[in-house]
Amino acid sequence: QVQLVESGGGLVQVGGSLRLSCAASGRTGSDYVMGWFRQAPGEEREFVVGINQSGGYTSYADSVKGRFTISRDNAKNTVYLQMNNLKPEDTAVYYCAASTDASTRPRSYNYWGQGTQVTVSS
Repeated sequence: QVQLVESGGGLVQVGGSLRLSCAASGRTGSDYVMGWFRQAPGEEREFVVGINQSGGYTSYADSVKGRFTISRDNAKNTVYLQMNNLKPEDTAVYYCAASTDASTRPRSYNYWGQGTQVTVSS
C-alpha cells in the first residue's frame, strides 16, 4: 500500500506559478511510476505528466509542455510539479498517482491522492 498526499494548490493569477508536492508513505515510493492528473468540473480526469522510478524519463501532455516540470526526490519520497505561466484552462483538481506501469491512462494507476485545487484567475 502507498498513501499519497498532495499539497501546494491554491489561487493564482494568469501567468503565475505554483509548485505542487506529493508525499508518499507506506511502501517505498521509488518503486512506482508517478503521475499527475487533473480533473476540471464536468470533465474526465486527464493525464498531465508522468515520471519513471529513477526520474530519468518524463512524459508530458501537449497542453503543458514547456510550462510544467515534474521531478522526484526518492530520498524524500516526494514528487513535485512546478507549474509556470499558468492559464485559466489549467484550473482543475490535481491528483498525484502511483503505478507499476508507465501509462497515461488513469486506470493503470493503483494509488491516488485526495487531490489539490488549482484555480487560475484571469
